[in-house]
Amino acid sequence: MLFDIDLIKSVYEKMPSRTAKARQVLGRPLTLTEKILYSHLFEAEPEKELPRGKAYVDFAPDRVAMQDATAQMALLQFMLCGRDKTAVPSTVHCDHLIQARVGAEHDLKDAEHENSEVYDFLASVSNKYGIGFWKPGAGIIHQVVLENYAFPGGMMIGTDSHTPNAGGLGMVAIGVGGADAVDVMSGMAWELKMPKLIGVKLTGKLSGWTAAKDIILKVAGILTVKGGTGCILEYFGDGADSLSATGKGTICNMGAEIGATTSLFGYDGKMSAYLKQTGREEVANLADGIIEHLRSDKDVYDNPKKYYDQVIEINLSELEPHVNGPYTPDAAWPISQLAEKAKEHGWPLEIEVGLIGSCTNSSYEDMARAASVAKQAHDKHIKAKSEFTITPGSEMIRFTTKRDGLLDIFESVGGLVLANACGPCIGQWARHSKDPNKKNTIVTSYNRNFAKRNDGNPNTHAFVASPEITTALALAGTLTFNPLKDKLKTEDGKEVLLDEPEGLEFPPKGFDVDDAGYQEPAADGSNVILHVAPDSDRLQLLDPFAPWEGTDLHNLMLLIKAKGKCTTDHISMAGPWLKYRGHLDNISNNLLIGAINAFNDKPNSVKNELTGEYGAVPDTARYYKSNHIGSVVVGDENYGEGSSREHAAMEPRFLGVRAIVVKSFARIHETNLKKQGMLALTFDNPADYDKIQEDDKISILGLQSFTPGVPLTMELAHKNGSSDKITLNHTYNEIQIEWFKAGSALNLIRQGIVA
Repeated sequence: MLFDIDLIKSVYEKMPSRTAKARQVLGRPLTLTEKILYSHLFEAEPEKELPRGKAYVDFAPDRVAMQDATAQMALLQFMLCGRDKTAVPSTVHCDHLIQARVGAEHDLKDAEHENSEVYDFLASVSNKYGIGFWKPGAGIIHQVVLENYAFPGGMMIGTDSHTPNAGGLGMVAIGVGGADAVDVMSGMAWELKMPKLIGVKLTGKLSGWTAAKDIILKVAGILTVKGGTGCILEYFGDGADSLSATGKGTICNMGAEIGATTSLFGYDGKMSAYLKQTGREEVANLADGIIEHLRSDKDVYDNPKKYYDQVIEINLSELEPHVNGPYTPDAAWPISQLAEKAKEHGWPLEIEVGLIGSCTNSSYEDMARAASVAKQAHDKHIKAKSEFTITPGSEMIRFTTKRDGLLDIFESVGGLVLANACGPCIGQWARHSKDPNKKNTIVTSYNRNFAKRNDGNPNTHAFVASPEITTALALAGTLTFNPLKDKLKTEDGKEVLLDEPEGLEFPPKGFDVDDAGYQEPAADGSNVILHVAPDSDRLQLLDPFAPWEGTDLHNLMLLIKAKGKCTTDHISMAGPWLKYRGHLDNISNNLLIGAINAFNDKPNSVKNELTGEYGAVPDTARYYKSNHIGSVVVGDENYGEGSSREHAAMEPRFLGVRAIVVKSFARIHETNLKKQGMLALTFDNPADYDKIQEDDKISILGLQSFTPGVPLTMELAHKNGSSDKITLNHTYNEIQIEWFKAGSALNLIRQGIVA
């Protein structure tokens, strides 16, 4: 399908002059990232250089994409704005609410029945406000965006942390919370601190068992889960140009796991070919016409250390397949070391399930390479020793791979094809396990492997690899298997070595699909009636948050002091809780239930200072709220890493938490907290985390003179009568301080639109 051609023409018409102006202002050659960012400034052409890592900048993204779990809250907020239609092209994709149980056909039917109220709401809101609607089964948001909307040199935001997938087509695509999406859909500027730049030079060429996935697994090992925070990764070099567009997308997608704002590649022949193969030849021709503006300037590539804040170099010819995990996506192990490390750490060696697909690795090329491994097993009479599941990324991929026999190959070795949806990748998996308390191992081609992420089981050791390595490991059924050198046994006892995987970039007969699952919005939605039942437990209309009362905050209670890793999965779990994503009151019952209390090393067990009893975090927060007492959450490093879900910011706000005080934040979560009128603060001295005691009374001082760059003070009144004063830093600028004072960014937007 061809969407937004007039928009794309408009972007390309303006880009040369805006790029030239930016080059003049900066007085030097430009990186691709700078070309795109400076050509998408909200106030048109730049007048001065915007310092990386310092300047807050207003941007004008070209489009917005939302998945169904986050779209509910985003659109409930948008409904409060007072606009008749979105200001930029926007889409909703129903991919998160389909649970993997028995197989694609039954699971999709069950989802349509169980979630009919939510789907009807999203479809009607989309119809009313001019939003494109992709029905359940159409596919995962990021794959659908890559196939239909992403274009070189464009800029988009999406309410999912893996929105950077579109960087595979040279687009600056950034994951955000729903409130950010509301800004852009309302016609407002979207604010972002000017990112720093990390250049990743790829030399050589992939071969054999090594895949594009192994590049980002290697990079994750180098940078760790927070090494990309505040940065955009820009890949370049001959090795980058040799990768398929979907391979590039895989790398950009999983860049979210290192905290990167986004990742992207320069426009090249591989992107042009993908655009043409997916019915967008006109876009490819337009991009070919301004190719010099869709890549970094020559001197940047020749002298990268002059232009990037950090440069990493990887020789693809020497790169080994990797398997990352468990419990964190940056624990990177070359396949040659995996068996030794698994034994050394005592990880369960038996692989119970191998899962391929998801938004990260569900292209035709991915499926073809994995199928080439499975076909060898079929031909040599080898069945998968592990359970084996396959998740196509879109209906176009499912239809085409089914037509070409790839899905039949997977099924012939025991594979189960799941619906075109996120499924087990986000915990939407009714996993069949005889003993859920037993330590076990799974291997996936997904992007994220935090504890309990896939199946809610803290005993599951999840590892991440390419689809072909995952397939080989599922055939062997053990972490000790290295397909590059180890042999498998056939049914008749022969030992055979698997050949290297092979896979075409594109289907020989071209892509095809009967019904892609797209629903065009009404030309005039003014007569579309939206209905939310007052007694619904899935949807709830929002009330605006109260504005700041104009004083310092005194005698707040400590809700929880979270110990160690505290991701958005710990703050607001997915899985079975996804059903409440449109009902703020109900979903707030999962607030921080996965976080570990530093005072007793238990999840979901905190002391209620008013009763002296221990109870669930949400119950305790509600108790304080009912007694008109605010509370504080204290956390560790990189608090809020992982998903972009703004529920992790809205829930504490709704339950009376006034401040989140941590050693450091993940980017998206910090922004989400600010948008909801919360105080997102960091210890000036990280060691002050240790001074927080369980029964402290906490005050936040200095709010009446709240100013950018000026720290606030936290006063701790300890139970023994002593006290501590702690310096708290913040990154609020003037407009973000206004969000806090107004009660939320949405309150300001609504005031502006009404005015």
